[in-house]
Amino acid sequence: MKRIFLLIATNIAVMVVLSIVCSVLGVDRFLTAEGLNLTMLLAFSAVFGFGGAFISLLMSKFIAKYSMGARVITAPQNDTELWLVQTVTKLAQRAGVGMPEVAIYDGPPNAFATGARRDASLVAVSTGLLQSMSRNEVEAVLGHEMAHVANGDMVTLTLIQGVVNTFVFFLARVIGFIVDKAIFRTERGVGPGYMITVIICQIVLGILASAVVAWFSRQREFRADAGSATYLGQPQSMISALRRLGGLETAELPESMKAAGIAGGKLSSLFATHPPIEERIAALQGRDPSASF
Repeated sequence: MKRIFLLIATNIAVMVVLSIVCSVLGVDRFLTAEGLNLTMLLAFSAVFGFGGAFISLLMSKFIAKYSMGARVITAPQNDTELWLVQTVTKLAQRAGVGMPEVAIYDGPPNAFATGARRDASLVAVSTGLLQSMSRNEVEAVLGHEMAHVANGDMVTLTLIQGVVNTFVFFLARVIGFIVDKAIFRTERGVGPGYMITVIICQIVLGILASAVVAWFSRQREFRADAGSATYLGQPQSMISALRRLGGLETAELPESMKAAGIAGGKLSSLFATHPPIEERIAALQGRDPSASF
């Protein structure tokens, strides 16, 4: 969960910064000098939209380590750390990917995997997860995270983010141009109303676009659960881990996403990066999500 929210938060921040830079360098003024050049605007939006997404991806490991206070295990200091490294090594071999960095961070039960490449990823687990689950359950969670790495979910997610970023950049400037001309009555070029509207629209549209990314993330969770079951040769450990998570108080969202209003409220299901645990268990059991268990 953390890796998705961190990527989205970083991506929105990068987009806003790139917009300000474009304004300072006069790119927006060039695009609107003789009216809005939609062809050039679309090309510009694609370059900066995908650029922002890939910058976020390249920064993902650093951001995750810094924001979560994750400590990479370079030399195991106890039996638990040694077991973690050995388990991830085994799972990486089964998944056919390079050995990732293994880290531990303090916090409620959670885990994440991130990184720009399958063979240079980071897998981290919280102290809360290690304390509240059996080793079989932790292994299943690690298998889930390794499946994300093996499936290339972060790269695919970045490509999807690039597409939605392109539309956000494009639509924000079209709306800004219309508002500037219709409401602020700017006759030549664009005025302050354009830039203000663009920034507001980019933040709002960026948050709404994250619903598309969240939908994709929910689909990937089912696949990662199945991947864990495949690596372990049975689904019971993953089912047990999910049931355990269902009864635990997991880590809260980062403050940056709370401020954006993504968590909580009637719209929370639209922005949920994970399906309900009952549906995930039902998928592993191969039966209808509405069935009792």
